[in-house]
Amino acid sequence: VLHLNTTTGKMSKSKGEFLTVSLLEEKGYDPLSYRLFCLQSHYRKSLVFSWENLDNAQGAFNKLLKKIAALKQDDGAVDEAVAAQYKQKFTEQMGNDLNTSMGITALYDVLKAQTNDATKRAIIADFDTVLGLKLIEKADALREKEAKAAATQAAGGYTVTGEGDPAIDALVMARYEAKKAKNFAEADRIRDELKAQGIEIVDAKDGATWKRI
Repeated sequence: VLHLNTTTGKMSKSKGEFLTVSLLEEKGYDPLSYRLFCLQSHYRKSLVFSWENLDNAQGAFNKLLKKIAALKQDDGAVDEAVAAQYKQKFTEQMGNDLNTSMGITALYDVLKAQTNDATKRAIIADFDTVLGLKLIEKADALREKEAKAAATQAAGGYTVTGEGDPAIDALVMARYEAKKAKNFAEADRIRDELKAQGIEIVDAKDGATWKRI
């Protein structure tokens, strides 16, 4: 049981003081940042809730995701010996009366570890089966979002909208770049390649939309 207090006393349903996922989302918070807020404290200790404290937790969550997103996805093989070492330490920390605050600290230790990014991602994914923060999933989504934003900026505001396939997005963007450079033969080649894959492109003034047919 986690004892949640406000600065004025214990939060209680009878006083109309309780949090819901929908309320957090309405206020613009990722519910998992609230989960991180709770995990940063031991379950035996009273936790003082305030929106300012939740802001800090969300900021920490976003920074953690950015650090994980910066890890290379294809960076060699996982060093199983190093992974086992960190997993054992994490198990010991969490096994010490469910010390989740130390479990969170362990994430940052992994990010600073002297090993390759593939190993770091594997360890973090393993830790997250316990912490439940969707770290790899959200970090990968953040990386993709930032890559799309950078590509859009580089393309002068040209945007590609599709069905969530980065490889197709890249081909559609490459077709635009070829047309922009007046390399119409390459643009037609890419169009034909996409057509062969069953992709239909609808061009607009500031971008393109594609779908499978």
